[in-house]
Amino acid sequence: MHSGRNVYLVDGSRTPFLKAAGQPGKFKAADLAVAAGQPLIARQPFSATDFDEIILGCVAPTADEANIGRIVSLRLGCGESTPAWTVARNCASGMQALDSAATNIALGRSDLALAGGTESMSHTPVLFSTEFVTWLGSWAKAKTIPNKLKTLTTLKPSSLVPIIGLLRGLTDPICGLSMGQTTEKIAYNFGITREAMDAFAVRSHKRLAAAADEQRFAGELETIYDNDGNSYHADDGLRRDSAMEKLAKLSPVFDKPTGLVTAGNSAQITDGCAWLILASEVAVNQYGLMPRAQITDSQWAGVDPTQMGLGPVHASTPILQRHSLRLNDVDYWEINEAFAGQVLGCLAAWNSEQYCKNQLGLDSTMGELNQERLNLDGGGVSMGHPVGASGTRIVLHALHVLERNQWQQAMATLCIGGGQGGAMLIQRSTP
Repeated sequence: MHSGRNVYLVDGSRTPFLKAAGQPGKFKAADLAVAAGQPLIARQPFSATDFDEIILGCVAPTADEANIGRIVSLRLGCGESTPAWTVARNCASGMQALDSAATNIALGRSDLALAGGTESMSHTPVLFSTEFVTWLGSWAKAKTIPNKLKTLTTLKPSSLVPIIGLLRGLTDPICGLSMGQTTEKIAYNFGITREAMDAFAVRSHKRLAAAADEQRFAGELETIYDNDGNSYHADDGLRRDSAMEKLAKLSPVFDKPTGLVTAGNSAQITDGCAWLILASEVAVNQYGLMPRAQITDSQWAGVDPTQMGLGPVHASTPILQRHSLRLNDVDYWEINEAFAGQVLGCLAAWNSEQYCKNQLGLDSTMGELNQERLNLDGGGVSMGHPVGASGTRIVLHALHVLERNQWQQAMATLCIGGGQGGAMLIQRSTP
């Protein structure tokens, strides 16, 4: 729980989430962060140099984006004297940025912070093998033509096979399973069917389509422009024609041929950024800000890496216990959709007496979460999951859903590759 000073959410914005198309996208991670941050800062009653710190989550910045938080801070005009730093907690990097900023404000270390997450998954590098890099070193040392010819004869074609960095990043080195394979295990443990996963995926796309048609994202989306003058103003992973019949034709991706997880019921590989401005009561009064919500609590949890998708259960439940809440006492839930089966696994775990007793130490189940208060406008399966950004996006969107429906409390939570979970409870309030 955040003890100390109150922490308020003042404003936020995000880019459209743009699906990867088999090649590097138009925007690097820093480009996305600048594109989302510029209009957000421009509409504030303070200047960019008034921030006490900038914190940005990112899992895989490119080689020329080291400490990407600092790079973005300077490009946004926050000034040389404003400290900026980068955090990485896999899929929850954006939420970690928010939590770090909230902690510093609660402790009195800062009063005004810009925090968020960004990721350009389409720019994740393709790597050389260690064998080929070693050969390149030998080639560089060979100075004469005879030595170079001799070195050339030692080159093995197999060493030229590229390593897909994204696939390595989505595989846990401890348990040796990809995130999709951990979802297969969860589905098996809780008896989740392929049909249930596909139905969840279809619903995610239908909900995103309705939200887009009703312009529910107008308050959070910023139109961005590439160097060719093209504009991007909507999440482009939406498949309006998504249907059970189409999804049923897709083959399993991770456990062939009998697995249940397919490209259709998994989050899409996506580029995107999301920001939030956090402020203390001191900053609220100093700049005449209008707080829209307060960060009430947050929690991090560790789980078996082979069950990483259940992280939200272990992160959210302690928050609920601290505030004497049941699942449906919270007005709205955002559970990041890494995989349809993973979200369904969380719902099943909360409703399982055995799991709640043996894994959560509870006397009874947490109950059945009302899915009419869960991911109302779609999620990662339909709009994508740029890993560094999603933790911020779900908090930002939860804020907008609370305002739209005049609800009071929301929980934003997500699983984290490597076996962790993160959760954040927010409440609409004023100082």
